[in-house]
Amino acid sequence: MTELAMWVEKYRPMKLSSIVNQKEIIGSLKSLLKNISELPHLMFSGSAGVGKTTTALCIAREILGDHWKDYTLELNASDERGIGMVRDRVKKFARFAGLDTKIPFKIIILDEADEMTADAQTALRRIIEDTAKFCRFILIANNISKIIDPIQSRCAVFKFTRIPEKEVISYLEEICKKEKIKYDEKGFKTIYSYTEGDMRHSINILQATASLGTVNEANVKASAGLTKTNDVGDVLKLAIVGKLSEARNKMIELIKVYGMSESDFLKYLNEGSYKLKTDKLDKILESIAKYDYRLIIGANPEIQLSALLAELGKIGK
Repeated sequence: MTELAMWVEKYRPMKLSSIVNQKEIIGSLKSLLKNISELPHLMFSGSAGVGKTTTALCIAREILGDHWKDYTLELNASDERGIGMVRDRVKKFARFAGLDTKIPFKIIILDEADEMTADAQTALRRIIEDTAKFCRFILIANNISKIIDPIQSRCAVFKFTRIPEKEVISYLEEICKKEKIKYDEKGFKTIYSYTEGDMRHSINILQATASLGTVNEANVKASAGLTKTNDVGDVLKLAIVGKLSEARNKMIELIKVYGMSESDFLKYLNEGSYKLKTDKLDKILESIAKYDYRLIIGANPEIQLSALLAELGKIGK
């Protein structure tokens, strides 16, 4: 599938007025854009898929017009986290040389800025100060607490909220009508339940489901690998009663045969825990959280999930 065929790009809003849901933030940004020369550096925070990067790109288009691609640098800081990226790419782009007299300033968009190292953030702080006359930064972070205070204090901070179900469904319905795809509301609700307000993920699931025909509950579950979610509960029950080998075999089958991701497995394991009639729920949830963290920091998924099942067996005794 080519990039041009991706609905998430095809239906990405091009103007601030088209951004879904974030009305207060968009209103504030429009007010700031009335006096472009005094526009501060910006920082957008919030969960994934709520419009942070799209809003940043819309701002670049509105300020720089047809030249926005030439005078905008978009970097994903999680790919290049170190001080080298700041010194080499950001510093070179941020310098005054080559600025068109019709352009008020250059724009640098740093996505996932919260993944930058402390040294890189310190170097970035100095560059932000030195280039303020001819460069504006838009920093995007899922977790703003990881951004050092000196950078936060130099930015106008906007906290994006999760997109409500009604807004997501309305946007998905609009896409289906344009693509002439059959759909029903249960299908949309299933998408929202799975993506939890992440518009980008919702659109990707929608496109995958559309390839199966109608966007309905059954097809959404099939395309998103949700048809086996109930089996995760069976894995949990087997582990709790000490049937470790059976639990592990079923877990491996869900991940390797049916394509369920490790993070989704833990998500459904967490949900299944609340359905158990047990007085050890607190210990079960604590164990799931511990192994979720281990996966996030890069531990081997199969080993860690097997260890989790073993731990659940001990809790069940």
